Amino acid sequence: MANEAQPCPCDIGHKMEYGGLGCEVQIKHIKAYLSQPPSTTDKAVIVVQDIFGWQMPNTRYMVDMIAANGYIAICPDFFVGKEPWHTSDDWSTFQDWLKTRNARNVDKEASVVLKYLKEKCHAQRIGIVGFCWGGIVVHDLMMKYPELKAGVSVYGIIRDAEDVYSLKNPTLFIFAENDAVIPLEQVTLLTQKLKEHAKVDYQIKVFPGQTHGFVHRQREDWNPKDKPYIEEARKDLINWLNKYI
Repeated sequence: MANEAQPCPCDIGHKMEYGGLGCEVQIKHIKAYLSQPPSTTDKAVIVVQDIFGWQMPNTRYMVDMIAANGYIAICPDFFVGKEPWHTSDDWSTFQDWLKTRNARNVDKEASVVLKYLKEKCHAQRIGIVGFCWGGIVVHDLMMKYPELKAGVSVYGIIRDAEDVYSLKNPTLFIFAENDAVIPLEQVTLLTQKLKEHAKVDYQIKVFPGQTHGFVHRQREDWNPKDKPYIEEARKDLINWLNKYI
């Protein structure tokens, strides 16, 4: 995800060679990747893609990881059939591309997915996790849907508006210290504002030395010094879901 001044750094990292353990399903006008847990549960997690779309192997790996920890996990196509961003695309066109994929305008799709999870998967407690573009989606939906019992926003850009502090339920924010498009000053401001306004539990965690995409786009064996942070962030994500769902 990018702000108005800088291009998105989401091509930092690696595209996994990963096929996935789940299956693709059609939910009304939305396609989705669905992964089932080892045993029956009434807990579910919506996973929201980054700019590279719902079919990105890295994101499906995260979906399967969440499912392996006991949740029905689903990654819907929140672009609703529109092309995801490709690393070969012209970055000068990125802002125009982004205007047709507003991360704060996915209520229709979110409602469809929530209904599916409740009626078809018999989910009674639901959380949401998102990366980059999806991190903004999580932040936005956690202010609108009380039925989302827990949220994890992973390097989602912060919009400086008063409404971004009105969280309905507990939310974890994961950031990277060396993120090119999320300055630490913005994270500090978010921390201050949540302290003033938030009426629910929240946590903001900044991982030292890490860059945008490190939780799902960084290979653990590529730079051994990053591995502990990647593993810690993923553990924090699961622990947050376990605590509040």
